[in-house]
Amino acid sequence: MHFADFTYPPYEVPFGEAYGGRYECVFVMLHPFVRVPAALAWAAQRCYPSDAQIAELGAKCSWTEVGAATGLSSCARLNQALLTSIGSLTEHLSDAHGGDVLKTYLQSHPVWMPVEGCFAPLLQPDFLSAFAAASANEAVFVPEFPHADPVVNLPLDGLRHGSIPFPSRGTLVAPDASFLFTVDWDSFFTLFYGAQSFVRRIASERNLEGFFASPTTEHAWFNYSMGCATVTLSPEHWQTRAQ
Repeated sequence: MHFADFTYPPYEVPFGEAYGGRYECVFVMLHPFVRVPAALAWAAQRCYPSDAQIAELGAKCSWTEVGAATGLSSCARLNQALLTSIGSLTEHLSDAHGGDVLKTYLQSHPVWMPVEGCFAPLLQPDFLSAFAAASANEAVFVPEFPHADPVVNLPLDGLRHGSIPFPSRGTLVAPDASFLFTVDWDSFFTLFYGAQSFVRRIASERNLEGFFASPTTEHAWFNYSMGCATVTLSPEHWQTRAQ
């Protein structure tokens, strides 16, 4: 495969079948909710913080914590509520009640919804840690539309110190293509492909919240509850943290 082929998987294809099935596993990394100082909360400014503010002042707040507080107790239900809140679901798939419950919680706590459709600022150190663990000095960035924008190599030092802007969305691939991270529009998760031992180690060391995809998990994995499931196991029983 050419690096330009490492774009986000087609929606209708199970994650594990993407990229010719070359990767042993895929970990669905949930973008963390963003805990902020009171001065940046909705009640204080009613404006979502910038990436720079999130990186400097924000902290990870887990889906597990938010789910326990709202009663939206599974990854799928929270994802459905989040997608409903940004208007990306058709009416018959949306969860208006879940969206309202989530909105009430976020408006009354110093917590913002996760960053959607991009490499979340609070996860960027985790991405860089994976490349460092693989002894890579650079990441290959595949843009969302490689036919229009070039594939480029990005030095890790530049990304780490901010002299090179972190890409917004697309795919970050190891130079030897042994693993990758990819994120898509309207998504509150990033896919982490690679060898199971490596992915599990990074997820555990970095305390990443998420779950390992089953053989049939697709992009719309929240959809299990709507009678047209694409997963083999109900998300209520999925791990929300790597173990």
